[in-house]
Amino acid sequence: MNTKKKIPQGFIYFFGSFGGILFGYDIGVMTGALPFLQHDWNLQNSAGVVGWITSAVMFGAIFGGALAGNWSDKLGRRKMILISSLVFALGSVLSGISPNNGQYYLIVVRIFLGLAVGASSALVPAYMSEMAPANLRGRLSGVNQTMICLGMLVSYVMDFLLKGLPEQLAWRLMLGLAAVPAVILFLGVLKLPESPRFLIKNNRLDEAKLVLSYIRPADQIEPELKNIQETALNDKEISKDTSIKTLFSGKFRYLVIAGIGVAAFQQFQGANAIFYYIPLIIQKATGKAASSVLMWPIVQGILLVLGSLLFLVIADKFNRRTLLTLGGTVMGLSFILPVILKFLFPNMSPMMIVLFLCIYVAFYSFTWAPLTWVIVGEMFPLAVRGKASGIASSANWIGSFLIGLLFPIMTENMSQEIVFAIFGIICLLGVLFIRTRVPETKGHTLEEIEKLGVSKENDIKNKSMKKTTINSY
Repeated sequence: MNTKKKIPQGFIYFFGSFGGILFGYDIGVMTGALPFLQHDWNLQNSAGVVGWITSAVMFGAIFGGALAGNWSDKLGRRKMILISSLVFALGSVLSGISPNNGQYYLIVVRIFLGLAVGASSALVPAYMSEMAPANLRGRLSGVNQTMICLGMLVSYVMDFLLKGLPEQLAWRLMLGLAAVPAVILFLGVLKLPESPRFLIKNNRLDEAKLVLSYIRPADQIEPELKNIQETALNDKEISKDTSIKTLFSGKFRYLVIAGIGVAAFQQFQGANAIFYYIPLIIQKATGKAASSVLMWPIVQGILLVLGSLLFLVIADKFNRRTLLTLGGTVMGLSFILPVILKFLFPNMSPMMIVLFLCIYVAFYSFTWAPLTWVIVGEMFPLAVRGKASGIASSANWIGSFLIGLLFPIMTENMSQEIVFAIFGIICLLGVLFIRTRVPETKGHTLEEIEKLGVSKENDIKNKSMKKTTINSY
């Protein structure tokens, strides 16, 4: 009889999603650190350097997500989360001790730090989706987004509290303190169990059964074990060759494209332009110094946290596609309407754009922000989940990197309203993608979603074959 002490469900779900804190803190911290860094290193007229320092983390995350996704299929989700927390802690400390005017040093260190951020963004949703029961998967996977938002809010608050320090010390502390949540994550994850689906995939049935006993009622353990085993057996041959070609040409193509597409659209919609640059956006709109408007990021952070909490309430009550359609439509209009109003009312208050940005953030916070990671966690079949999640994470970070790098350059060459209008069009294209390419997954087990994807892909193949046959006559 196994006498190993039972791990509480709450502990598993809390630390399983705690990696979002790291993700969120590093997204938000540069918002407040950047004005002080710019002044300390005289970078006010160096949009390219500012863009690279800001986006270096996202550049590293592109590779971190792909590498972690691949390695997690071999080493396990838990071990990779532990490794990423150590890399994050080291990268944060190295950022805080940057030499004076060490622009290139800081860029390289933040790329290294980005490896851990990208890994976290791929691993946490996969781990949480594999641990959560189908009827609560949206809510529990959404806890990851709440953690991301809390991390962002904590970074905004820390930026605000530290702004009174000498500028050369303030931004260093802002960046270096990110090591604290990384150490907490490492200590918490040490006690977490491995994902039962990973264990079954690697023929560790007794361990998987033990883990399920922590998180499922007794009468659900055997049926779920059997269901996972059947799927793992069917996927065994495919998992021997999970190359990029296999992902996009095999029977899982429909689901892989859907998951990666949602992850990419989330970033190209421009959300992180707001989160990285809101003080500079307000400075450009009002003429006030960016370092004097650090209360605005806190407002954005509060909106994000409240929205993520709202999502936890409604996550499993509304269809995924419905929420994404609502959010994407309002977000698109929030970016496009300021251009129309500016044309109709040339003397419109410059703060009007900030009001519309708040509307954008409010709807983003309970739709695209959490649901992207829910979908990335649940959309991919077991045979390719690690690698596909990593690619989806990388696609997300490619968008984030390009937004972080290009936004200051774009706003130097055109009005902010036009830049945001471009993002608004992308939001509406994202809605079109949701309506045409993403299946509804609410309430389905991961195994049922996999069967749905295979069915959809077969339907597409059959239609293509019929069309080819007709055209041949």
